[in-house]
Amino acid sequence: MRIHIATDHAGLEFSTQLQHHLADQGHDVVDHGPVEYDPVDDYPSFCVRAAQAVVRDQEAGVEALGIVFGGSGNGEQIAANKVRGIRAALVWNISTAELAREHNDANVIAIGARQHTFDDVTSFIDRFIETPFSNEERHVRRIAQIAAYETDGSLLPDPRAARAQPDVLVDDDSTFDPEAG
Repeated sequence: MRIHIATDHAGLEFSTQLQHHLADQGHDVVDHGPVEYDPVDDYPSFCVRAAQAVVRDQEAGVEALGIVFGGSGNGEQIAANKVRGIRAALVWNISTAELAREHNDANVIAIGARQHTFDDVTSFIDRFIETPFSNEERHVRRIAQIAAYETDGSLLPDPRAARAQPDVLVDDDSTFDPEAG
């Protein structure tokens, strides 16, 4: 599998170690930066490029996933999610790594490098990579709704709208008396 990686300065050491770990498992690892430590670097361009590469590969039929790192992983997840076709999930334990793939068919995970040990991170990533999407109808349906919104802004009707019909209309000049009903 091809794995696209991006980080900011906070995740650079993790990224370097992880590339070796993944290559040792037989994955084709593509590093989208940075290549050297800069405490004021700007992670969005690195993460967006990694996310774009995941989409390009998947559209070309190449099995690919992405991993983005930062201090918390939050900003990196937000940046990756701006790319059409990306479903990036913030992962902080084995369960969230598994559910990201199983229920959301996430194709990118974000991890906070300052929040976990390297062993924890590798266990999250290994589980993410090995977990298949469940293909359950409810999950397929929900992902399709997200994709539709991303593509054309469409949403399903809000089911609460039909239930929200007021029993009594009160015009602006009147006062409502709860005792009178």
